[in-house]
Amino acid sequence: MKGPVSERSSTEKGAAAVEFAIVLPLLMALLFGIIEFSLVLYDKAMITNASREGARAGIVYHENSVTGEYEPISDADIRTVVDNYLRNNLITFGGPVTATTTPAHNNANRTLSVTVAYRYSFLVLPNFVGSLAGLGGGLNLTAQTVMRME
Repeated sequence: MKGPVSERSSTEKGAAAVEFAIVLPLLMALLFGIIEFSLVLYDKAMITNASREGARAGIVYHENSVTGEYEPISDADIRTVVDNYLRNNLITFGGPVTATTTPAHNNANRTLSVTVAYRYSFLVLPNFVGSLAGLGGGLNLTAQTVMRME
C-alpha cells in the first residue's frame, strides 16, 4: 500500500544530512566561541589577581637580612611575584607566558601601582576570530592595582 507518506519519504532522503551539514559549522563556531570567551575571561581574572599579588608583595615591608631594617622589596622582586603567579595560573596550553609588569611608586601619595599587560593569543579559533574581529589573532589584556604603602 503506497500512499503519500511513502512517496514523501523517498523524495526527502538525505535532507537531514544536508541540514546537519549546514548547521554543524555554526554550532561548532558557537561552541568554540563560548570556550574561547571563557578562556579570555579566566585569563583576565588571573592577570588582575597577579597585579594584586604583586602590589601586595610590594607594599609590605620586609626585614633586610644584612641591615636588619624594614624596607619594601625591589621592582624586580615584584615582577618575579607576578610572573610566578601567572606561570602557575594562566591557561596558555603550553605557550609562553609573556606578561609585562610595570611597578610605579608614587612617593607623594605613598602608593604603589602595579600594571600587568598580557597579549592573549586565541587558542581555539585563532585565524577565524582574528580575521573576523580584526584583532590579528590576539587581544591585549591589562590590569592595574594601586595600594598604599604600609
